[in-house]
Amino acid sequence: MRVRRSVALSGVLVVTALALGAASTGRDVPDDPVQTFSILGFEAEAGVGAVATQAIVDVSYGPDALALMRQGMNPAEVVKTIWERDPDPEPDSWTKSGRQFAVMDAQGNVAAYTGPNATAWAGHKYGRFCSAQGNILAGEAVVDNMVKAFEETKGYLSERLMAALDAGQAAGGDTRGMQSAAMLIVKKDGGPWLHNDVVLRLQVDDSDQPLEELRRLVNLQATRRQMRGR
Repeated sequence: MRVRRSVALSGVLVVTALALGAASTGRDVPDDPVQTFSILGFEAEAGVGAVATQAIVDVSYGPDALALMRQGMNPAEVVKTIWERDPDPEPDSWTKSGRQFAVMDAQGNVAAYTGPNATAWAGHKYGRFCSAQGNILAGEAVVDNMVKAFEETKGYLSERLMAALDAGQAAGGDTRGMQSAAMLIVKKDGGPWLHNDVVLRLQVDDSDQPLEELRRLVNLQATRRQMRGR
C-alpha cells in the first residue's frame, strides 16, 4: 500500500519537518516512497495555523482543517470534524481508519489523530508548542525523543526542528531506513523580499544520509540570516 504525506500552513510562524523512509533499507525504492515521521512546531502568535497529514492520507484534510480554524474551531474540534466528515470512499484500499494528521492553531494549541490501521508502530505525542507523529516507526521512543529535543533545544526554530528529526532518527526512526527529509517554515511577510510568507523551504529528495544534508542546509540558511541581520 502506498502512503503519502502533505502539509498545509497559513499565516503563522510554524514549521513542518519530516523524514521519509525508503521502502527497504536498500536503495531500491518505489517511485512513491512512504512517509514516516513529522513534527509541527510553533514560535509566534499570528495567522491561522498548520496541518500535517500522512499515513493513508487524504490531502483535503489540510485546506479543510485550515478553513475550519478560520471559522473559529479549535484543533480538537477540527480533528473530530474532519475525521467524522470523511466519507471513507475507498475503505478496502485506502481506509480512513489508517489516516494520521495533526492540527496546530496560531496560539500553539495542537490536536492529532492516529488511526488504528496506520502501519505500526504508529502514534503521536504532544509537547509545548509542538506535536510529533509518525508511522512505520521503531517505537514510541521516536516521537518521545522528537518532542523532548524540540522543547530543550535553543536557537532558531529551524535548529529546534532539526534537533527533533535527529532525535527521532537516533531512537530508530523508520524501520526501513532513510531516503528523504524536508523542512518548511512560514510567517506572514517573514520571508525575503516583499510579501513572501516562506521563511525557509528545504528539501532533500534522495540521499543515503538525508538528515545530514538537511542539517547542512539548515546551518547554511542560519548563516545567511545572521548576515542579513534577521
